Order: sequence, then structure tokens, then C-alpha cells
Amino acid sequence: MAKECTVRVDAGVCKMVTTIHAKENDMGLIELDIQSDCPNVLKMSWMVKPVSPWTEVEAAMNETDIYKWASERLPHAACPVPCAMIKAVEVAGDLGLKRNVTIEIE
Repeated sequence: MAKECTVRVDAGVCKMVTTIHAKENDMGLIELDIQSDCPNVLKMSWMVKPVSPWTEVEAAMNETDIYKWASERLPHAACPVPCAMIKAVEVAGDLGLKRNVTIEIE
């Protein structure tokens, strides 16, 4: 049975919400379905193709497909969506547990 998860990102001050659904396909690759209020995230989502969970999770950050796509389409380096995409790939690829991530700014 395929592994999957859904991650919801409230990006903060921009008030843009992104939902990422990650699901393992029959080839062991992770397919990402991205819905977002953000036009830049949507532009990035058009580039998305199935990724290997091992390759994405073990690569240096600047060598992942996800961060390469983000570098081409997202104007803000602080956007939490690429990190959430990596976490979704990690969980759907059975390389991590479903556990929330929190960033608190005081």
C-alpha cells in the first residue's frame, strides 16, 4: 500500500496557505500535489515531478530538486513551503514520522 501524507503551511505574514499532498507511487517515487494561495508557489508547482525520497532527504539542501525549483520561482528565501515539501517527501517515503514542525517568532 502506498504511503502518503498531507502538510498544510500557513506561511505567516503573507497569509498565503499551501497544502501539499505527498504520495508514494508504484515506482517508489513521491508525487506531490500542491494547492496554494500563493502565485509563486503555484508557478513552482508546475515544475514539480516525482522525486526519490532518499535522494531528496540525503542531498545537500542546495542540491535537492525541491530547493532548485524553489530557487527558480520563489522570491523569498524565508518561505517555509520548500521545507514543508521536503518533510512531506520524507514522511511519504517512510523516512520520517508524521510529526508537526513549529517555528515561533517572538
